[in-house]
Amino acid sequence: MTNKIYLVNPRGFCAGVSRAISIVDTALERFGAPVYVRHEVVHNRYVVETLRQKGAVFIEDISEVPDGAILIFSAHGVPMSVEFEAKKRNLRVFDATCPLVSKVHVEVRALSKRGAEVIMIGHRFHPEVEATLGQYDNPDGGIYLVERAEDADRLQIKNPMNLYYVTQTTLSIMESKELIAHLNDLFPYIHPPRKNDICYATQNRQDAVLNLAHEVEMFIVVGSTNSSNSNRLRELAESCGCKAYLVDDGSQIDAKWFDTKPLSVGVTAGASAPDILIEQVVDRLKELTGYEPVEMPGTEEKRNFEIPKDLQI
Repeated sequence: MTNKIYLVNPRGFCAGVSRAISIVDTALERFGAPVYVRHEVVHNRYVVETLRQKGAVFIEDISEVPDGAILIFSAHGVPMSVEFEAKKRNLRVFDATCPLVSKVHVEVRALSKRGAEVIMIGHRFHPEVEATLGQYDNPDGGIYLVERAEDADRLQIKNPMNLYYVTQTTLSIMESKELIAHLNDLFPYIHPPRKNDICYATQNRQDAVLNLAHEVEMFIVVGSTNSSNSNRLRELAESCGCKAYLVDDGSQIDAKWFDTKPLSVGVTAGASAPDILIEQVVDRLKELTGYEPVEMPGTEEKRNFEIPKDLQI
């Protein structure tokens, strides 16, 4: 490809992220500050700081929330124990959990009631994984976190005939395929989810990177370092043989990356990165390269998730 800046599509906000941010914004407008949010509502430094300046207070333990306050669950969801604690304290809760994450929660709860064993494929310590593991509460079964093949090799399953797996919604498709194949080798009767757990937005953004990464020399991914789906995009681009960098904004782009011009550069953004940051990155790339950006064709996303009825005016 000629030396230009190629903007992949889709990129940036997904429906679940837009909904979560809208819930916090609307709660602040309707009830005033402060509004408490368990964990960062989405994993983007700019978004979190903007909401903090408006009066959102981000906490990790709901013991930090005063009685009678507004509490919002982040887009990653929460374990059932947190839901029960919030109800016990009569906090007014608005749930910003992405509906696609909630779908996995419903599935795990149903399997728990049946006493089935569940393997959760995901990244340890990620809040979505913590929330999903926390949907299971049947001592007759069990839920097990598998991050890599070695974790699966160490599992001691009680009943391999009644075994299911679910996945974190923001995993790399390639990474999860390899691990699922390994699970199938270990447990030939393992049951898959009724529908792929990796969300449509994650898949669309990964497909867009894969379609372009072999054609460019560098990929810039806009997103914060704690964003799982943004990290997967960078890893995918690297796996295709091009240099790949994850940046929060245009200020993190190093001019030294372009000492070997000319380069063709692909640009994408994780599902929690706002347009303003993408624009800053493009402006910085134009300044460093002199190239004009080119919009690439891609899957059009029309999905929209409504905010809770209690917040709708």
